Amino acid sequence: MSPLLEAVDLHRHYSVRTGGGLFAGKAVLRAVDGVSFRIRAGQTLGLVGESGCGKSTTGKLALGLIPPSSGEMRYDGERMPAAGSPAWRALRRRLQMVYQDPLGALDRRLPIGTQIAEPLVIHGIGAVSERRDRALSIMESVGLQRHQFGRYPHELSGGQRQRVVLARALITEPRLLVCDEPISALDVSIQAQVVNLLLDLQERLGIAYLFISHDLRIVRQVSHDVAVMYLGRIVERGDAENVFARPAHPYTRALVSAIPTVGDKRERILLGGDPPSPANVPPGCSFHTRCPFATAQCRSEIPTLQPQDDGREVACHRVRETALRLVA
Repeated sequence: MSPLLEAVDLHRHYSVRTGGGLFAGKAVLRAVDGVSFRIRAGQTLGLVGESGCGKSTTGKLALGLIPPSSGEMRYDGERMPAAGSPAWRALRRRLQMVYQDPLGALDRRLPIGTQIAEPLVIHGIGAVSERRDRALSIMESVGLQRHQFGRYPHELSGGQRQRVVLARALITEPRLLVCDEPISALDVSIQAQVVNLLLDLQERLGIAYLFISHDLRIVRQVSHDVAVMYLGRIVERGDAENVFARPAHPYTRALVSAIPTVGDKRERILLGGDPPSPANVPPGCSFHTRCPFATAQCRSEIPTLQPQDDGREVACHRVRETALRLVA
């Protein structure tokens, strides 16, 4: 099956100022540094990693909200048009985003019904008389009540506000949603409701998701495939169940060991130190400064994603040697 959305060797670099006064200089911050992935129609790719690894920047690149420094995004096999162009604006109705903070994503001065219908106005969809009916219909599909149409964001609970954000994203009938930490600001009980809603919508509407999160427990529940990012690069990518059941990269092993599960006696793998700055990435494998298995090769050569026997890809020079030594 051909991918709905494909990233091909994406890079996004920024020039940043370092130091101050006479010692001020410039450095290149490598927010995304050679990322490739595919998302099939009706499927979910989970994108995970520590804060600052480039997940949100990747999500913005996926929608064309920011241009890549190099590489390209493809939608249905065609290169994504330049941001702001008429072709890009027409495509954006098919590619929508769900933000982390629902209250911050909404205008507190406007009723939620007006905000849900706003994308129809922007894209010139439907007659004026039809837009209210369409907004009411999509509200019901995400579990909101018709009488809430005229309410303001502050009058709703956190879970209801996130449903408003979902309704607004869904009203243009998109084929893909980029969900950037869509439940991290919600209470645990509300998180479960929103996750179940996302799964139900995918089953009913065939929507594809790029699901960005640091919560691996949720990512495992919703994803068909998963990609693990570290300092702007994908270090492991493959079928979600395989990756979570038998993580291969030392970084993935550490992340998976932190997932709380009932009756699990696995030892927690603790990583020393913090990730290096993306403006000062160490030579060789960027993970070698925290990896207990690093060798001279790791400190000098950048590993590339290599296919494994089960179909996943792993960027690690010593993946086969360390597989039996790491805690499964």
